[in-house]
Amino acid sequence: MAAGQCVFLAHRRGSMKLFILLALFGLGFAQHNPHTKHGRTAIVHLFEWRWADIAAECERFLGPNGFGGVQISPPNEHIVLNSPWRPWWQRYQPISYDLCSRSGSENELRDMITRCNNVGVNIYVDAIINHMCGASGGEGDHSSCGSWFSAGKRDFPGVPYSHWDFNDNKCRTGSGEIENYGDASQVRDCRLVGLLDLALEKDYVRGKVADYMNKLIDMGVAGFRVDACKHMWPGDLAVVYGRLHNLNTSWFPNGSKPFIYQEVIDLGGEPITSTEYVHLGRVTEFKYGAKLGTVFRKWNGEKLFYTRNWGEGWGFMPDGNAVVFVDNHDNQRGHGAGGASIVTFWDSRLHKMAVGYMLAHPYGVARVMSSFRWNRHIVNGKDQNDWMGPPSHGDGSTKSVSINPDQTCGDGWVCEHRWRQIKNMVIFRNVVNGEPHSNWWDNQSNQVAFGRGNRGFIVFNNDDWDLDVTLNTGMPGGTYCDVISGQKEGNRCTGKQIHVGGDGRAHFRISNRDEDPFVAIHAESKL
Repeated sequence: MAAGQCVFLAHRRGSMKLFILLALFGLGFAQHNPHTKHGRTAIVHLFEWRWADIAAECERFLGPNGFGGVQISPPNEHIVLNSPWRPWWQRYQPISYDLCSRSGSENELRDMITRCNNVGVNIYVDAIINHMCGASGGEGDHSSCGSWFSAGKRDFPGVPYSHWDFNDNKCRTGSGEIENYGDASQVRDCRLVGLLDLALEKDYVRGKVADYMNKLIDMGVAGFRVDACKHMWPGDLAVVYGRLHNLNTSWFPNGSKPFIYQEVIDLGGEPITSTEYVHLGRVTEFKYGAKLGTVFRKWNGEKLFYTRNWGEGWGFMPDGNAVVFVDNHDNQRGHGAGGASIVTFWDSRLHKMAVGYMLAHPYGVARVMSSFRWNRHIVNGKDQNDWMGPPSHGDGSTKSVSINPDQTCGDGWVCEHRWRQIKNMVIFRNVVNGEPHSNWWDNQSNQVAFGRGNRGFIVFNNDDWDLDVTLNTGMPGGTYCDVISGQKEGNRCTGKQIHVGGDGRAHFRISNRDEDPFVAIHAESKL
């Protein structure tokens, strides 16, 4: 072969490699976009809600208050553990990809997706594709659709999967479990807490997973929170994501790729890092809630004024790759990551402040947690009841979410997203979207303030003494309603009023004894 031909072929191969790399990068970049409707920015996780209740919540509350989307619990068929043992984590043990769970039927799911989309609220599915149920899950029809299965025989006819479709032979530990998180192969090829690990390198398994996700995309979901991504090889995920359909054009622009955000617990110190996954989609930034909780709790000498360079300056992943949260369904129970520093609804005063800070700050795509209560029983620092499932009837079926006259929830549902302070900060985030972090002020301790261009300004007092200061807000002159102590209703404020002078300066007084020791104003809260 002539030298010129060799060079030409090498050049072609190089161009093809570059083209494939660019195509993959382009796919990942497209999957970083949450596709929230114009002017909407925040996601809420309605953990363990029934589909009928989510549909109603989209129409009566989430749509009117500018929420961008809902993360829903896994909709696939799951194991059912006998009453009263109906733990929340049974949702994370698939039996098949049939769409009947304790949140409702496939028809109810489809109705919810349609109704939420119709009011501008996207649906993001918690996708469990790393594993099936636990190896000790037994056999029979104790599953949410009644499908028969045998965990011991690795037989899941509802998919179908057989023993050929699991990683039992690939795992190199004596127990078949992950024994050493310092060994990346173990973490990805062995069982996570006994859950049967799918062989995602097999084309058949990849096909079944992609079919499941595509069915949901075709129904109208906007994307996926992909569970346990650290336990799957990035190359396997790239193939699955590459097979996903574009979003349904009834609600999304032509050619839109599903939003992918991947659960990768990376607090540092392990061989598997979040950077291995960011080319595929966004990644959950677990350092965010762990650090923010430590700051608001004032542990380890941390002070709020240290957050002047919050975000990438704290060693977090690049802004465009991150999904951020104060707490999630795992770590609010002490699992997952972050330990005791995580601020939850049990610490409601700190929780409102931390979520307020997250929603005011421009870093990342923000997700708000909406929880249910359980009967906490702490022994030696460990909650003995952290397994408890959602509020339910005697037969184990999940209770509907009841709404109180004051718009909070009853029957064991916490509904942090309905708390006035959090709901109003979701609106704040929408109003200031795209504006830069600006006009920072601090007292070298735990009193800080910052703006978002000339569209919003927020002030925190997390010290044990009063804040009394005049600050440059960067806002146009006028009278604004504080959206924490109240809100604007018609031509009046139901809470504090803040007077901004023609020079953009305003006086703030926040007692450390206030119910909520922070104040926020924005362009749309002006009288």
